[in-house]
Amino acid sequence: MADVDHSPFAKTSIKGEKVFYISLLNVIDRMIAKLAPKAGPAAWAMARLPSFKDRRAAFPAHARAVMAAVLAAALTAPSPASAAGELTGTVTGLPIPRYVSLKTDQVNLREGPSKEHRTAWVFRRAGLPVEITAEFETWRRIRDAEGTEGWVLHSLLSGRRTALVVPWSKNRDEQIMLLERADERAQVLARLNPNVLASVKGCAGSWCRVTVGEIEGFMRQDRLWGVYPNERVD
Repeated sequence: MADVDHSPFAKTSIKGEKVFYISLLNVIDRMIAKLAPKAGPAAWAMARLPSFKDRRAAFPAHARAVMAAVLAAALTAPSPASAAGELTGTVTGLPIPRYVSLKTDQVNLREGPSKEHRTAWVFRRAGLPVEITAEFETWRRIRDAEGTEGWVLHSLLSGRRTALVVPWSKNRDEQIMLLERADERAQVLARLNPNVLASVKGCAGSWCRVTVGEIEGFMRQDRLWGVYPNERVD
């Protein structure tokens, strides 16, 4: 069976094909000169082929390299708010990065922002906090507490704030106190192990009010992954 090339530029067989390709390749070369460095040396090497014959034969790879460069440029381009020192998403205008949580107990983490990209991981814990690090159309690049990154559909994310208790701890038996008040001397309501999932009700900058199961209390903000240091959450 013959190979089928599904590149959007692969099915051109008109009389002026060479003129078409030369013109299009010249346009792409100008795009590469401006954008490819943002996609890294690999994309640049793929795109810069020596002759028309080589470039015509490898045109799908050439086009993919440019698409990668354009995507990288789009993701790293500063939004209007960044001029004031604040990074915001190119789609929503919301802060980047920011914490959200998983809406369901099955979320596919993909290698790129489309369903054609391979699923690298499947999250199976609704409410898990994740950090949005980029936006592209209906997709969001997220990172979990272990540093795993990938792309998910925005509809699988919730604005509800949650947090994990000291997920970085190497001591699985460590116990973090959930207190009655925002005071180290307050009564202990519960002792929580690492990676316990808590719902964040509010944070004042150094303490957060959280619920774990049916218990509501206070925990130091620096014991939680899912809120930023000094962040205020209403």
